[in-house]
This record gives sequence, structure tokens and C-alpha cells, in this order.
Amino acid sequence: MAKQGKRLKAVYAGFDREKTYALDEAVKLAKTAAKAKFDETIEISMNLGIDPRHADQMVRGVVGLPHGTGKTVRVGVFARGAKAEEALAAGADVVGADDLAALVQDGKIEFDRCIATPDMMALVGRLGKVLGPRGLMPNPKLGTVTMDVKGAVTAAKAGQVEFRAEKAGIVHAGIGKASFGDDALLANARAFVDAIQRARPAGAKGTYVKKVAVSSTMGPGVRVDVASLSASA
Repeated sequence: MAKQGKRLKAVYAGFDREKTYALDEAVKLAKTAAKAKFDETIEISMNLGIDPRHADQMVRGVVGLPHGTGKTVRVGVFARGAKAEEALAAGADVVGADDLAALVQDGKIEFDRCIATPDMMALVGRLGKVLGPRGLMPNPKLGTVTMDVKGAVTAAKAGQVEFRAEKAGIVHAGIGKASFGDDALLANARAFVDAIQRARPAGAKGTYVKKVAVSSTMGPGVRVDVASLSASA
């Protein structure tokens, strides 16, 4: 505990926690603050001026990070016949229909992203109570209910991330690892920010992007100057 306190004290001394920084500076500071013995994830959090309880203010979607997330994503696909073969060829980790549904019902969920062909949704729909709370329910708006199984699996494996506003209007995601180069992390951060700004719902009034922070898994949050973002907030 003493070592952890000394580490955090040293990190905090490296920047002003009350100051806001340009996005590129914030990313560098968050990366520098990653002092753990494992490769920490660099995360971005955005506080939006929305109330997700209203349907016209929900922010949800997917974005492909140009340099990936640095994580190995396990993909499960509900499909039959040729589409099942297509999914396996594209690199899906688990593929099936009734057999896969039975595994899910038993709590054996060995995937981080779930994709389904449209004809499988009657089957998958019955798994909503299991998949839904884990954020794994396939959704056509997110491109996870599709006949383009190859494209969906490839995108998931390449670093596509899903985002959804929480009750407090906050969206967040991992944008890479501390081992990534500064330019790669910044490109990923900008891609995420741009996706959130494009996803601005019709019901959002006033200031849309209110606060932004970047941090590492074990490090403190570095406040971002909203004016430094790539598009108007």
C-alpha cells in the first residue's frame, strides 16, 4: 500500500489535476502515468449533456479504432450452414446455433462480441436475459445482426468498439494500451471523439460535450480542454 501511495504521489506531481490539457497532451500525460507492472489500458471518458432515459437523447453506436484496442477480442457468431462456415473462416472463436444457445443458457459465454444472422434472432432473442445485461445482445444498429458475417467478424477483431451512454450521460472506452505510440493513441482518441460527436442525438440541447478525461487503468484522470477536440462540441 505504501509503494502504491508513493507511486500515485509521483504521478500526481507530474501534472496539474485542476488544469485542462489539449487532447494530445492529455493522452501523453495519461500514458506517462501508467506505471503499473502490466500494460495498462488508456481510457477516455466523455460527460455529455444528455439524459439517456429519453429515447431521443440516447447515444449508442460503434467505432473502428484505426490502431485497434490492443486487446484480443473473442467473437461468437450465431449462424448456420454457409454463414457459419464464413464466420469460422473470418476468425470467429465460437460459432453455432442451438448448440451455442445451450452453452449460453448454461452460463458458458466464451466471447466478448456477439454477432448473429437475421434468421437467428428468434433463437437469440430467447437469450436476452443472459446476453442483455452483459452488453452482448446483437443489434442491427450496431452491425451485429447482419448477413455480412465476414465483415462483422473482421471489424470486431480489428478493434471496433461499442459505446453506449450510461445513466449519468457518460460514455467511455479503452482506446489502446500504454505500450502504443503517442500518435496511435491520439488517432484512436480522435476517432472515438469524432464518433461521439457524429452520434449527437436530436434531443440533445445546449452544450453536448461537457467534460472529457483521459486516464490509464491505474492512473489518475487527466482533464481535456473540450475546445481542443477535433470538431466543435
